[in-house]
Amino acid sequence: MGKVVAITNQKGGVGKTTTCINLACALKNTGRKALLCDMDPQGNATSGSGVEKTKILPTMYDVLIRGTPAADAIVRTSYFDVLPSNQSLSGAGVELVGAENRAHVLRDALAPLSGQYDVTLIDCPPSLEMLTLNALCAADSVLIPVQCEYFALEGIADLISTMRMIKREMNTGIEIEGVLLTMYDARTNFSAQVAAEIKKYFKNKVYTVSIPRNVRISEAPSHGMPVMAYERNSRGAQAYNDFCAEFIKRVEKNPR
Repeated sequence: MGKVVAITNQKGGVGKTTTCINLACALKNTGRKALLCDMDPQGNATSGSGVEKTKILPTMYDVLIRGTPAADAIVRTSYFDVLPSNQSLSGAGVELVGAENRAHVLRDALAPLSGQYDVTLIDCPPSLEMLTLNALCAADSVLIPVQCEYFALEGIADLISTMRMIKREMNTGIEIEGVLLTMYDARTNFSAQVAAEIKKYFKNKVYTVSIPRNVRISEAPSHGMPVMAYERNSRGAQAYNDFCAEFIKRVEKNPR
């Protein structure tokens, strides 16, 4: 595989970080080497992976701004490997503005790790700014979680527009990996209606597996665990395992 996938949506609360953590864990459980790169200053992917974000050094800030080799910042957990982040990363977006080759700092930092991981997942902040721009320039493809709610497509047009600009000017190979429906409630007609609208918009890019609303998915991050480690028999864990299988199948058809 050897693929770098940015998980992004400028709308917050869509299950972006949750998807990043659980897909990484599910990939590791299949015997693949997975790296989670936390590019969100909130550091939720870091803490949700069981890493103490307030104490860990070095972090992605050091990698991006101080030139620390990415390999030196990797934290190995029982779930997958993590390039951690914390609040210090919040100033990096401003500092990167004046950097040479500013949009490709992350790409260059990850380059020495090429071939060491089957999949690198980049958890992006919920905005289209310099950190997200770096993630999109470093990625082979983009995975977009979309919550099944009224404002589901809000902001998606801006993301697609940004991707087109990046594909044209900075990263000609980037593609949409897929669109994942999250927080799906099969009991309501509304979820089905939103899902139908998203499928009409993205067509065959939408994964057949959707992630249901599930209390175990919500509880797991507070314990610093992916849901399959927290409650492996839950509906949420099964959904992410099924999604992982579909993700692998699609990636193997289009490895780069």
